Amino acid sequence: MASRTFFLTFSRNFRNRGFLNQNFKAIPVFSEVSVSNYCSHGALRSESFDESVNSEETNDLKSRIFRLRLPKRSATNVLQRWMSEGNQVTITELRNISKELRRIQRYKHALEILEWMVTHNEFELSDSDFAIRIDLMTKVFGIDAAERYFEGLPTDSKTCETYTALLHSFAGSKLTEKAESLYAKIMELDIPLTALPFNEMMTLYMSVGQVEKVSSIIDDLKQRMVHPDIFTYNLWISSLAGALNIDGVRQILNEMNQKPNSNEDWVRYIDLVNIYVKSAHLLHSGLNSLVESESGISQREWITYDLLIILYAGLGNKDKIDQIWRSLKMTKQKMTSRNYICILSCYLMLDHLKEIGEVIDQWKQSTTTDFDVSACNRLVNAFVEAGLNEKANNFVTLLIQKNCEPTEA
Repeated sequence: MASRTFFLTFSRNFRNRGFLNQNFKAIPVFSEVSVSNYCSHGALRSESFDESVNSEETNDLKSRIFRLRLPKRSATNVLQRWMSEGNQVTITELRNISKELRRIQRYKHALEILEWMVTHNEFELSDSDFAIRIDLMTKVFGIDAAERYFEGLPTDSKTCETYTALLHSFAGSKLTEKAESLYAKIMELDIPLTALPFNEMMTLYMSVGQVEKVSSIIDDLKQRMVHPDIFTYNLWISSLAGALNIDGVRQILNEMNQKPNSNEDWVRYIDLVNIYVKSAHLLHSGLNSLVESESGISQREWITYDLLIILYAGLGNKDKIDQIWRSLKMTKQKMTSRNYICILSCYLMLDHLKEIGEVIDQWKQSTTTDFDVSACNRLVNAFVEAGLNEKANNFVTLLIQKNCEPTEA
């Protein structure tokens, strides 16, 4: 039960950002909460809120819609009333409101806004609007409804974005055969492609334990001369690290280093993976086989979670790192020194010294994993080898303050 709670926490956290923002999901994917569960979700208040506007409250369209607390209340009615009062609304405003509603999991109201846009011809919908609608229909009405909607789209609206939206729905529910069939169709089409559909298939294969198929997706991507993004590389590296193929990881890092126009996030991610590989000593971690643990989480998956933390550290997203780390600690799986070194290296790269101190304390207080000074020493050396001397010195200072002074290299 603990592992299922763990995976569901991951799934919801990551998909809340939306794959249209090139979100990465390197962990097993689960369906979103069903409509019936959503309507009775504990986060929703039981009381009903009137759509009328309190004179003391902000009287704009967004505020009116956000005062609807229960899914059964209609955002469409609010929009119609707003217009009947002689007010105007722009497509940008509607998109922003829908985006904010998706962020807080108000999927039904977000979908109603998009459907209202469809019924008003003055709004010219984009491929992203259609793709978001497919995703929302999956969450509110189910995959069958989303699939029917996609089939009814005009040919010129069946683009990489909308195909990927439906593929995302299949992958999210682990409908492998449907996903593979749709993916094969996408590969046959003469449409411009991005890395997104390839990322979706790689995520699916990792979530259902078919990691060996990831390499074939990479082959497809390269054959079609599609540029991999940082999420593509993270999935690829995760699949190899999970199989303890560290030489393969190093080859990918060499390829990434040769990419032109790499931004700061890209470089920071490469540096972190290099540090992780050097400091964690994965090949010497005592893992002779990837055996499932009692809690149902394999060592392969644990390494994947480490790489996921590193990805968000590379992107500078501390909130996501915090979420993943909290979720990891909720499981019954025994933490290893590798897990602690991973989170320490990420916080250190982002200069979050307070959090580093907290992790050191947690590690020292652990009843299952002894604090490993030698692992910390390898981490210090890895930062020095990467030319990040100041960060290495900061870590040494913290270790001394915590009475964990590292030994000389």
